[in-house]
Amino acid sequence: MLKRLLIVILFSIAFAYIESAVVVYLRVILHPAGFNFPLPAFDLNPLWPRLVPTEIGREAATMVLIVSGAWLFGRSTRERWAYALLIFSTWDIFYYVWLKVLLDWPASLLDWDILFLIPVAWASPVLCPVLVSLAMNAAAVVLLVRGAAGRSVRLGWGEGLAVVAGCGIIVLSFCIGGSHMSEPDFADYFYWPLFTAGYILAIGAFVRALGRKE
Repeated sequence: MLKRLLIVILFSIAFAYIESAVVVYLRVILHPAGFNFPLPAFDLNPLWPRLVPTEIGREAATMVLIVSGAWLFGRSTRERWAYALLIFSTWDIFYYVWLKVLLDWPASLLDWDILFLIPVAWASPVLCPVLVSLAMNAAAVVLLVRGAAGRSVRLGWGEGLAVVAGCGIIVLSFCIGGSHMSEPDFADYFYWPLFTAGYILAIGAFVRALGRKE
């Protein structure tokens, strides 16, 4: 299992470089004066209507690659879920590592970033997706290690719903942030209590499942 884990991590780090390189190009094209929030409304940039379908397609293709990689690496449904979490989280963390190497950005984990565009724009301080990815990374490793030892983690219906609800609340906080990213007071629209509630709910449900006796 260790060899497979190392290959998955290497794949994710390389994939993150590709993603960050694309963002370097996009920032040169769309933000020649510098990438800073508040961002001008997308529809004010004459290049955006030509690029947005491509960018949305790229994000969708990224999700397909993550799922495909997890399917190939995993040997069961549980393993594939775990590898999907591991690939996504490692990719997301190293995406910011590579941006720091290539652009010396972000200057701080509290700098804001556009996270996703499907189905609407998501935005938040960089710290938030990094925290989510760290939790996903830890969960993936626990799932894989316990699975290899024959002690699979089993989420009950209540725990599963709590994890889904927590993730939904986190996404909602990102979508709210994205809907106000062109406004001068954009930072006031990121609701830290909402994000924190979703984060704690999801992690708490997972930890509760870990403590259940077989």
